Amino acid sequence: MKRHWNLEAIYATAEEFEKDLKKASADLKKIRKMLNDDGNVDLGNLVSLMNEMNDTLETLYAYTSAKVTVNTSDKESVNALNKVEELGMDSAVVDTLFSSFVASNPEKVQAFVSENPDYKYVMKKISEDASHMMSKELEELAADLMRSGSDAFSRLQESISSSACAELDLSDLGPELAKLGGTKTVIELRALATHSNREVRRRAYEAEIKVWKEHETAFAFALNSIKGTSISLEKRRHWDSPIQRSCSTARITEKTLAALIMSLEKYLPMFRKYLKAKAKILGVEKLAWYDIIAPVGENSKEYTYDEALALVSKFYGAFNPDMGQFAKNAFENNWIDPFPAKGKTGGAYDTYFPKIKESRVFANFDGTYDGVSTFAHELGHAWHDHIVSEKPALLRSYPMTLAETASIFSEFIVFKGALEETKGGDRLVILEQFVQSACQVCVDILCRFYFEREIFKRRAEGELMAQDFCEIMLDCQRKTYGSGIDEKQMHPYMWAVKGHYYSTGFSFYNYPYAFGQLFGLGLYSRSLKDTDGKPFYQKYNKLLSLTGQLSAKDVAKTAGIDLEDPSFWEEGLEIIASYAKELEGYVS
Repeated sequence: MKRHWNLEAIYATAEEFEKDLKKASADLKKIRKMLNDDGNVDLGNLVSLMNEMNDTLETLYAYTSAKVTVNTSDKESVNALNKVEELGMDSAVVDTLFSSFVASNPEKVQAFVSENPDYKYVMKKISEDASHMMSKELEELAADLMRSGSDAFSRLQESISSSACAELDLSDLGPELAKLGGTKTVIELRALATHSNREVRRRAYEAEIKVWKEHETAFAFALNSIKGTSISLEKRRHWDSPIQRSCSTARITEKTLAALIMSLEKYLPMFRKYLKAKAKILGVEKLAWYDIIAPVGENSKEYTYDEALALVSKFYGAFNPDMGQFAKNAFENNWIDPFPAKGKTGGAYDTYFPKIKESRVFANFDGTYDGVSTFAHELGHAWHDHIVSEKPALLRSYPMTLAETASIFSEFIVFKGALEETKGGDRLVILEQFVQSACQVCVDILCRFYFEREIFKRRAEGELMAQDFCEIMLDCQRKTYGSGIDEKQMHPYMWAVKGHYYSTGFSFYNYPYAFGQLFGLGLYSRSLKDTDGKPFYQKYNKLLSLTGQLSAKDVAKTAGIDLEDPSFWEEGLEIIASYAKELEGYVS
């Protein structure tokens, strides 16, 4: 069945798109002129124009990105996306000017906040961020230099990672498996890590390692440049450390991050025990790196698109009837582009269009429970978008740490409901998939955090060689995966694989995933203990509605949660532990 999302509701014609493109450009120029004037600017009018400009730009970007990801060979859409990205660079400069204005006009800000109290935290945050800015001239110079410097190195990593190839010889494994061989991109090789045949996984892994080794010098220079740039800029902007800046961007305290990391470390033995149990289920003495996300059991259940719709809507509705109806509407009104197609990129995402206050979901549904889970996850993001849709742009933008709250929560309520209805081998598949994903989010994310922390420390003293990066990565894998995997078959080049390391905009692009996973699960745990007599979803929706206008700490307080207390994070980890323990029962 061919089914595609409806984008005509956003822009029915090319003329409508061009009109908004011109409007965004004009608004940016108008804002810049206002901010460059003599200071006689009405902050209320300025904020309204900033909100309007951001809504238009967000819609333009979401629309062009959506068009490109469903058809990467569509040159017209690629060109349109480039135009929007150019406006995005102008927007970054305007944001800097706006921050400086807010910081320089405390009396105007105080008067504005008195009339608009919802903006209190956001204005304070903007002012604090401005204290970590260089002069206007230096900020503009840094933005220009980054395009041809660290941003270019980031694009280099992305380009090599998406196009580098190797030969995969499977000719001796029979005609069916032989078809999987040939010249493969590194992305295709990595995808084979989920193949059921261990020999296919092993050979794909070995071919992949060769690709990274072949390009290791380029990746090493790129990573040295990006981390060196971050260190230099953050010193100039008066940050004590990359972690301090990262926490500020994520709207969390360093105590919160410490509590999260401490909790993850405490539960490493539980995850290692799970990995050993998985090895026994797979019939191997110890998991190699290429076994970590290997499938377990045989899944006899295949889901149609309509069945996936029914499952997600049913369990959403069991938690909150409005959520169930929301999911049903998303399916019925073609908000989703669900199936793989020629020219369509992989993966899945949710994107929001402020112009029409609706989301769209991109997926590559394959009929498995994993595909159902993806719908549950992405529609959770869409529900979050829906809850904050009435907020202006400056109060709607939430940090990465809170961005996964609704998606993880939604994914879990569907997982729990589906698991309760599933028996036999299919239950093992769904169960192991959940624990496997949690292991990746908790253990591998901790590994990445250790790695980046060490890299910043070492890079401040000088440049590192490719071999240095490999040795540090292996050491971090030993510290986290430990006895759960074969030390001789780890992955020394994960520093080249993960594009998140190659970002100057947000260092430590890793712990927010663990934060989101455990915050979502911890919220679910709290829902079971809630005794005030009101439906928990009311408290949940209120929490989501505040994610763009408060710090993460204050958002959590609305549900009675202290993010600096490790015991809260352990509530989420205990949920994972309960399912990991059930898995041990499958060990023969």
